[in-house]
Amino acid sequence: MPELRFTVDARPIVAEIRDLVIAGWTGRDAEAVERHIAELETMGVNRPRCTPCFYRIGASLLTTDIGVDVVGTDSSGEVEFVLLSLREGLFIGVGSDHTDRKVESYGVTVSKQLCPKPIGAALWPLADVEDHWDSLVLRSWVTRSGEHRLYQEGEVTQMLAPIDLIGRYRDGDGILPQGTAMFCGTMPVKGLIAGGEKFEVELHDPIRNCSLRHTYSVRCLTYAD
Repeated sequence: MPELRFTVDARPIVAEIRDLVIAGWTGRDAEAVERHIAELETMGVNRPRCTPCFYRIGASLLTTDIGVDVVGTDSSGEVEFVLLSLREGLFIGVGSDHTDRKVESYGVTVSKQLCPKPIGAALWPLADVEDHWDSLVLRSWVTRSGEHRLYQEGEVTQMLAPIDLIGRYRDGDGILPQGTAMFCGTMPVKGLIAGGEKFEVELHDPIRNCSLRHTYSVRCLTYAD
């Protein structure tokens, strides 16, 4: 069982993650979900059978490392808020559903399994932000060929709220099992969907004027055809 070290208000927490879930197509706005599906269809990604959908992948892919290795040059990140159910309670983090886009075009589940899933080491108790959840903002930046630019930006209202999402995953019981981490969906990118040598993610709370952040570098490994 993978163990990761996090901090909550500077207090260390050792988390045992048994299950890693990637939630997809989690938008609150059906029209926006359709636009995102159409965006990915242009890349050859098949439509999901239902929305939202949930992909279970190897928990060992979750990492707080500041560098990841991927095969080839076809992968890219995307910012997501991450729910973690731990012994100490329910927490929120920020991560990147790094995905191989070439493989995604013919096998979404397989593509999710191929890349590490970076997450920041700092967490917030969900209770600290639940009463003003819809004010939170997600952002990401990519560094590509030395150029650093904003890649995604938008309020979390674009995605289903945490408790709603848990209910859909758990058929209404509203309880995320202890030891589970769930990536909770993303938003369209600004411009081209493409990777780079560095990716940065942020979950910003304008009410408390604080952020969760994580930055990681990407090393593309060569491979033989």
